[in-house]
Amino acid sequence: MSFGLRFGSSVIVVSTLLLNAEQLVGIEQDPAKFTPSNTRFQRGSSSIRRRFHTNEGCSTPITGLSYVSTPVMEEDEVVDGDFYLLAKSYFDCREYNRAAHVLREQNGKKSVFLRLYALYLAGEKRKEEEVVELEGSLGKSDAVNQELVSLERELSTLRKNGTADPFELYLYGLVLKQKGSENLARTVLVESVNSYPWNWSAWSELQSLCTTIDILNSLNLNNHWMKDFFLASAYQELRMHNESLAKYENLQATFSFSNYIQAQIAKAQYSLREFDQVEAIFEELLRNDPYRVEDMDMYSNVLYAKECFSALSYLAHRVFMTDKYRPESCCIIGNYYSLKGQHEKSVVYFRRALKLNKNYLSAWTLMGHEFVEMKNIPAAIDAYRRAVDINSCDYRAWYGLGQAYEMMGMPFYALHYFKKAVFLQPNDSRVWIAMAQCFESEQLRMLEEAIKCYRRAANCNDREAIALHQLAKLHSELGQSEEAAFYYKKDLERMEAEEREGPNMVEALLFLATYYKAQKKFDEAEVYCTRLLDYTGPEKETAKDLLRGMRLAQSSFPSMDVELFPP
Repeated sequence: MSFGLRFGSSVIVVSTLLLNAEQLVGIEQDPAKFTPSNTRFQRGSSSIRRRFHTNEGCSTPITGLSYVSTPVMEEDEVVDGDFYLLAKSYFDCREYNRAAHVLREQNGKKSVFLRLYALYLAGEKRKEEEVVELEGSLGKSDAVNQELVSLERELSTLRKNGTADPFELYLYGLVLKQKGSENLARTVLVESVNSYPWNWSAWSELQSLCTTIDILNSLNLNNHWMKDFFLASAYQELRMHNESLAKYENLQATFSFSNYIQAQIAKAQYSLREFDQVEAIFEELLRNDPYRVEDMDMYSNVLYAKECFSALSYLAHRVFMTDKYRPESCCIIGNYYSLKGQHEKSVVYFRRALKLNKNYLSAWTLMGHEFVEMKNIPAAIDAYRRAVDINSCDYRAWYGLGQAYEMMGMPFYALHYFKKAVFLQPNDSRVWIAMAQCFESEQLRMLEEAIKCYRRAANCNDREAIALHQLAKLHSELGQSEEAAFYYKKDLERMEAEEREGPNMVEALLFLATYYKAQKKFDEAEVYCTRLLDYTGPEKETAKDLLRGMRLAQSSFPSMDVELFPP
């Protein structure tokens, strides 16, 4: 009922178009313009002719019916134009086999492509049905598109004959990709985009086959402004975020008011963890396009990371009112409930997103995060594995797998997945820190390796300020006092710059005071001890003892120490 209410008007429109198309095909064309060999009822349709034409020789149409003029078409589409319109109507109704059947003997370029594409989608539709029947809507299955073999045979022949147009080449590349012939698929898709560069679907399929920068650079692409869009997107997928950002900024000089380019710039900056700039771009996008849902799930991730509860609540309400049956909307609402701590409700919405699009990568990864929060580790692992099955370059899913195995007390497995994540995202300090913590675990105790990881994290803009403190502690534990003092001092400087207080500051002050006292650098030690006197815990008494010791070491009057520090 809800589907009918929501989509009723569009169903009526499509039904009307379909009815009109069927009636148009049902009209015999003007015999003055077409010879009997060209009439649409010539092949196998004598029963229809007999039904409506009792006298074959009569040229006068049935009373009340008149011939209609046909719009001017290309020469090879004059005859089958009406059939194309009927097939397109079936196609729009997702009756793909009917569409292909209508065009089975039509030879126009558009008709051939539509027939082949309809067969491809019919196979995909049946494959999806088999997945649901065998494993459920979110399940995995070995189902394959049964139309691929015949499609490959026909499309290969068209290409060899030199009669394949750019859209047929695109479809051929799609078929080859599904069959695992990636090298040939790349070649065919390059031919398609070089012939007709405005087909973004072909560029997208080509991009999915460019898994390394070497493959990307080997493509023989014609110069065209669409190539710049392709390269910018490909750089983003290959984690070359600065190069991608530069490409999009160059394109923005031409396409000044493109919301798409703005969103892609935000995506690149999101990957670079420049959250403030990303937030500003999305705020402007929503001002320009208040009903936009596309890419808004990324905006919700930024608001979630910054814990902007009110802004995320407003965004969730906004997309719900705009279109609640979009995967992006469901992910945004899921993030909203996650920030509220209602993880069960959050999972419900991520599952809903996956029912709408089972290959929606963000939903699998975010659902894995929620299962981790709920301590349901097997479910989290399954969700993360589904994410890497969809996109093996999603470092967040590999990182999530590492976290899950770490929580299960399996650091060797965790390290395996953290290494995959850090290979894909070498500039993310969180992954380096996670690896270091694995090396620190009781099972491994590989402290030197942990130190290397913390150093990489410190060089990758460690926003959580974990790496410097841990480096200092590990060097101290290994008896490397000089290195420990260096990192404690750097950590202390950072805490002062960020105006942070806490146990880490106390620990740094105590170590530095003790270290400089041992080095007989009493002036520096006294500075740190004096700062510790502002605290009220045991560290204050420790600082007093250190100062007494230093005074005794420097003075020949031992009676002074009692009166210096009244209780």
